[in-house]
Order: sequence, then structure tokens, then C-alpha cells
Amino acid sequence: MKKLFTLFCLLGMHAWCFAQYPQVQIPGSQLRKLSSAVVGQEYELQVLLPAGYGTTAKKYPVVYLMDSQWDFPLVKSIYGQQYYDGFIPELIVVGVTWGGVNPNPDSLRVRDYTPTNDGNAAQGGHADQFLSFMKTELFPFVESNYQASDSGRILMGCSLGGLFTLYTLFTQPDLFSGYVAASPAIGWDKEALSGYEKQLAGGKLSNAKRVYMTIGDVERSRPAYEKFAAKLTAGKNATTVKSSILVNTGHSGTKSETYTRGLQFVFEKPKLALAPAVLHRYEGRYETGPGNHVQVKSEKGKLVLYVSPTETYPLYAASETEFYSNSGFLNLVFRLAQGKTEGFQLNTYGASRFIRKVE
Repeated sequence: MKKLFTLFCLLGMHAWCFAQYPQVQIPGSQLRKLSSAVVGQEYELQVLLPAGYGTTAKKYPVVYLMDSQWDFPLVKSIYGQQYYDGFIPELIVVGVTWGGVNPNPDSLRVRDYTPTNDGNAAQGGHADQFLSFMKTELFPFVESNYQASDSGRILMGCSLGGLFTLYTLFTQPDLFSGYVAASPAIGWDKEALSGYEKQLAGGKLSNAKRVYMTIGDVERSRPAYEKFAAKLTAGKNATTVKSSILVNTGHSGTKSETYTRGLQFVFEKPKLALAPAVLHRYEGRYETGPGNHVQVKSEKGKLVLYVSPTETYPLYAASETEFYSNSGFLNLVFRLAQGKTEGFQLNTYGASRFIRKVE
């Protein structure tokens, strides 16, 4: 009896300790609820907004994340890292999970993410219904309540969420411009996904899509994945597909690297080769402050920003006036007047200012 009493005391102290301190919250996020008439299900939306949200009228691309009950904090951290380093733009993340009384994600994700019923799960095979919810209810809700662009949507998911991501690409590719699938469950229902891939191969896309997909190198499904990925990457459609095998990685462990590299890939900026005459008009000295200057030179077919003789930044062209560095958050947008360069707008992390050309 004395040992039992001591156990109750310890458990009571454990609960008291947790009760004295607030839970950790995720800054910049909101929780919204959306009841779907299409599915007959309440969904919870975990929304992450960029730091500058609301200060301008600009609209942001939206990343729609499946299984956010597990992965929303992960993607929040990845977004912060990749935006800080200049690899991705400001964006909105909308994580989708299930609401209502005691939802069971393990069974509900089978219902919503699978395109067929494999005979083992009673409610599987309702991916089309979930897609209808996204098109007719989720997108209008997000785009009417937030400064969300109706183009440039990105879909991300892992496992069954990755299966749903690729199924969407194959059957309704123009819903999203980018697709990121971590360890997709391509073995579902005797690899039924392969049949839908033929729809994409034989169809026409309104514009090119960027697709990033992975598998862990120790996963048992790796051989089937590699066969599937080889067929997909060999396609001649307007889709750009990149597949990676992640070293020393298991099934769930694919998420962090896939979402990181996937966001980099779908938001990758172009590296245009501009004519020497275009580059030449930007060469010269620019004043950053009284007595302080930087210099822009054209070297080996691209611009180089000289902060000092030893601190230089090679610049890649995203357009004829927009240039960027891939070694940090550094974007230059040149301003022209009557064919002459006035200067450039310098955008860095958390700051933007105009730098005037002096010679």
C-alpha cells in the first residue's frame, strides 16, 4: 500500500509540474476550422503566415501540406531556414488535418489520400472526393480569407500523403504548379498509381510542373520506387521531375530532407544567359552611403557584385533586370530610365533599399 501511495504522489507531482507552465506555441500561425459538405468532415487548417504579411497588398504562393498533425512544426522550421537563406520566397503554409471529436488520422488519411480501395481498408479510395473538397471548398476559403495567390500552389505529402500528391499530379495536374512527395506509397493496391501515370504521359499540361520525390535508401519499397521513378523521369511531358534516394534514411525520416530540397526545387529561380550588351549597361560604381561604394562588373558571362576587392558575389539572372546570389539572401532589381541604369533595388533578409549608380 505504501508503494502504491508513493506512485500516486509521484504521478500527481508530474501532472502538477506540467500544469504550472504554458505550452509552447508556434509564432505566426493560426488555427482555422472548415466543415466540408463534400466529404462530410470537419478539417482543421494550420496556417503559417510570412513575417511581412499584411504590410502590403501582395499575394503569396501557398504550400498545402498533408498530414499537418505531424508535420506542420517541421515545415514551419524548414520555411524559416530556406527563406532566411534566400532559396524560397515569402509564402503561406496551409496544413490540413482532421477535426471533430477524437479524429483518427490513421484511418482518415486512408480514406482521403488513396485513389482506390485495396480491399483491406473499409473506407479507402476517396481521393477524388478529397480533391473535390480542396477545389470547391478549401481553395476558395484560403483565397478569400488570406492574401493567397490562386496560382503557384504547391502540394506536399509523405507516404499516403505522397501517394495523394502524385495521384493529383497525374489526374488533375493544373491544380498545383509544384508537387513534393516524400516516400510515396506507390505500392498501394498493387501499384495502382502506375495506371494513373499514363494519363499524365498522354495528356497536355497548361504549363510546366516541377515535381520532387524521394525514397529512403533502406526502405524495402526502394526497388519498386526506382522502377516507377525511372519511368516518370523519362517522360516527355512539360513536367520537370527530380528523384532522389536519401542515404541512410528510413520511411519517416525522408520528410525533412524531401521538404527542404523539394521547396528549393519547385521555387528554383532561372539562370538566364544574357547578352553581353545587357550585362554591360549595369557595370559601374554604386553609392551605398556617404563615401561608401560597391561595384558591379561583368565577368565570364555574368554580373559580379564587388563589396570590396576580397568580398564578391556572383549574380545569376532571373530576368533582364532581376539578379540574385545563391550564397545568401541577396537580390538586385535594376531600374532603367530612357535606356540608362539609375541604380538597383537591393533586397536582403528583412531589408530593402535603393542603391544609386554614380558612374
